[in-house]
Amino acid sequence: MLKRAVAAAIGFLALTATQAPPAARPAMSLWRLDCGDFQINDINAFMSDTSEYPARPKHLVGSCYLIRHGDQYLLWDTGMPAALLGHPDVNPVMTVTLHASLVDQLARIGVRPEQVNLVGISHYHGDHTGQARDFPNARLLMGAADLAALRARPAAGQADLAHWLSGGGQVTEVQGDLDVFNDGSVVMLNLPGHTPGHHALLVRLASGPVMLSGDTYHFAEQVAHRGVPPFNTNRAESLASMDRFDRLARNLHARVIIQHEPADVGKLPAFPGAAH
Repeated sequence: MLKRAVAAAIGFLALTATQAPPAARPAMSLWRLDCGDFQINDINAFMSDTSEYPARPKHLVGSCYLIRHGDQYLLWDTGMPAALLGHPDVNPVMTVTLHASLVDQLARIGVRPEQVNLVGISHYHGDHTGQARDFPNARLLMGAADLAALRARPAAGQADLAHWLSGGGQVTEVQGDLDVFNDGSVVMLNLPGHTPGHHALLVRLASGPVMLSGDTYHFAEQVAHRGVPPFNTNRAESLASMDRFDRLARNLHARVIIQHEPADVGKLPAFPGAAH
């Protein structure tokens, strides 16, 4: 109980006491990056354990994000593996395609892989970890409970993050919320349930706060229906995390980006444009 209370207190400080006024923060930019396309054959069977949606196909996207904080770069999620380029994955549940690698997209804005200081991973699913290995010099930021789950897997299930799991790269095992730059500008939000150590990301731009959902939600209908995917690891935590995410977004007047929802991703400037 004490450990949980301390983690909650640290999270509160990340959202409140560390909030330096915008003028005191380095200049910030946020780019949205293409990290895959998903044509789901039946969104109800795939995304709800209580049959919340009509059975129908649904198009979702994979999105990743680059945040520039002064002279530092944080990459948030790394999408599907680059091996999918030109080789779509067609399976009974969905068809997955990838149109451009992260390395190639970053080159368009003059950012080399070695310039990425931090790679933040919302959770351990492969559509969020697939290209992490292209940034071996970066410190990995990831929920401690997700890292523990990965370490318990056979080596094949650790492949995307093997560089860090084997001790070859620097790792921050995130407990609770994490104030990434210690100035309140970028905060990893502890929102477990989809996976044990799942996080979303709060980015305070000059134009206003942006909240990147991770997989707290997958698409817009889920917000109203509270559909919990059958593959989530904890149903009660999933619902509690949805509630926290919604309340934070409302109270901070944040622009919400559900990372798999095409309409939400479209709220940000088209690449190579950036939000500031």
